[in-house]
Amino acid sequence: MNNDIKTIQVDVAVIGSGTAGLTAHKAARQHGKRVLMMESGPYGTTCARVGCMPSKLLIAAAEAAHAVTAAPAFGVHAGPLRIDGQQVMARVRSERDRFVGFVLEGVDAIPAEEKLRGHVRFIAPGKLQVDEHTIVEAASVVIATGSSPIVPPEWQAAGERVITSDAVFAWTDLPRSLAVVGAGVIGLELGQALARLGVRVTLFARGAKVAQLTDPLVLAEAGKVLAGEFDIRFQTSVAHLAKTDDGTGVLLTSRDGEGQEKTEQFEYVLAAIGRSPNVKGIGLETAQIELDRHGVPLYDKHTMQCGKSAIFIAGDASDELPLLPEAADQGRIAGDNAARFPEVLPGLRRTPLGVAFTEPQIATVGATYQQLCISHAGRFAVGAVSFGNQGRSRVMLQNKGMLRVYAEFGSQRFLGAEMIAPRAEHLGHLLAWACQAQLTVHAMLDMPFYHPVIEEGVRTALRELALHLQKGPVDVPDCADCTPGA
Repeated sequence: MNNDIKTIQVDVAVIGSGTAGLTAHKAARQHGKRVLMMESGPYGTTCARVGCMPSKLLIAAAEAAHAVTAAPAFGVHAGPLRIDGQQVMARVRSERDRFVGFVLEGVDAIPAEEKLRGHVRFIAPGKLQVDEHTIVEAASVVIATGSSPIVPPEWQAAGERVITSDAVFAWTDLPRSLAVVGAGVIGLELGQALARLGVRVTLFARGAKVAQLTDPLVLAEAGKVLAGEFDIRFQTSVAHLAKTDDGTGVLLTSRDGEGQEKTEQFEYVLAAIGRSPNVKGIGLETAQIELDRHGVPLYDKHTMQCGKSAIFIAGDASDELPLLPEAADQGRIAGDNAARFPEVLPGLRRTPLGVAFTEPQIATVGATYQQLCISHAGRFAVGAVSFGNQGRSRVMLQNKGMLRVYAEFGSQRFLGAEMIAPRAEHLGHLLAWACQAQLTVHAMLDMPFYHPVIEEGVRTALRELALHLQKGPVDVPDCADCTPGA
């Protein structure tokens, strides 16, 4: 071992400085513990640098462009639409840097002795090595190493024109064409936004999944609505990627559900097939904790403790819900428990809420349809509303989408919802609060509803749900399409 390596002792070592790591660091410090946060990459959270904030900046530009094209339907004529790609991306990068700056200010405020740069790996359960310069001996450890976009090796061979969402926000201009592979939240948000900004976009989806939806009727509606706006090809996989001869693009060969192949050229291919937890290469095999088949530590989701050890995990590294609010909650729980170890207590896990900022927006609240088909088979009812003729939606010419709400027979407690709907981000919050408060459907219907508002659609769905609850389990939905492995 290098004799120049120094050794330091701390109460809590936090690996990673993203949302989960920063929150864990703060939570542990509040217990008066000696805390050390270690980072090998750039400071600044995924959300601020390459995630939720820059993507919403791009979406905001797309919404402005779409408003111009939609205006004539209201009798408002603004003249020919002109999109300045360089100006669009300059604002995205400038505002993104501003958001990152806020995060960096917070990191700068952390005392220097509580931060350490370098790649971290376990060399024993409570012993970490940082590059070749420091050994950290810690009473407890929080793993908050985040996640990275997945790009299959054979795609990487097609060159630098095969990108992830990280690269999009470094563009100085909009491309002429883009292939998006994957119909998850990232692929749909960026695909629709860029299509609205004049980029020729084709999205390839291996199956019929749309974002985080599992309800077959909402899925079908979402696929129809979004495919009506830009080129989405479901049941179509990528068979091959290759550089163009001049290196300025990618030749993409796709294969549809009938086995037919088609080769097309795009300026870029965006790999949006998911993210992988950053748990490889950090020596978990020496940490003496149990791992799942993907190499992610097994942990208690209420305490974030890995087995009975003094090791905790939080954020995207946990491979649970890669969302900023979840990362913050997990980081807080992990930091608290790491600081008070061996006394470990359950922390607050809020009602799940996921939103995709497409238009219409997509939201899931509480238990999904697929989850209920497993946990409540034969014991839950469904209510629905179409936004096709919903009053306020029609006024705004945003009358597309569907909401389905779920409740338990007997208790009549509201369990969750899935939707593609106008302003679903707001409907989702409303329903998430009701779900976390464990309200019954009748209690929700006793709440005030103004007129004319989108929320009246929620009331329509709840009224249908109440009728089905009253009739009893004869109205149990068919769960055949959402059982495990289907």
